Amino acid sequence: MMLSRRLALGSLAAAALSAAPLPLAAQAADKPGLFVNLTTDDVWAASKAVFFAHQRVLKAGHKPVSIWLNVRAVYLADKRRAPARLNPEMPDIHAMLQAFIADGGQVIACMACSRVAGLTKADLIDGVVMGSPDVVMPALMGPDIRTLTW
Repeated sequence: MMLSRRLALGSLAAAALSAAPLPLAAQAADKPGLFVNLTTDDVWAASKAVFFAHQRVLKAGHKPVSIWLNVRAVYLADKRRAPARLNPEMPDIHAMLQAFIADGGQVIACMACSRVAGLTKADLIDGVVMGSPDVVMPALMGPDIRTLTW
């Protein structure tokens, strides 16, 4: 009786494993895009957001990947400010954003937030796009876009 019970439990476990969800990498076969809503200029949160969008999502083949700098996050792209760095071993936030852009990511600065912060397009690091509804809405509302907020 004990042996047949073990076999039954083993069969149930095998069936459960075969019906288990696929690993995340396999689930992402269609590679949906990502829209990161970054609202802070806190270097810890911003570095994590940019790293995740770039290294974990964009480099895994997901497209499009956009980072929307809004509220205080617009200050991250201000080329007049010394770029912050999380620690000495990591690149500064300007370098992180520019590497993300160079690899095909899009960084959008909220136009209204930039205006409130006293920033113009000329004040932003190279490659950052000034946001407008024509830029933000397609990045946010595409047919297969996920969103994440920091």
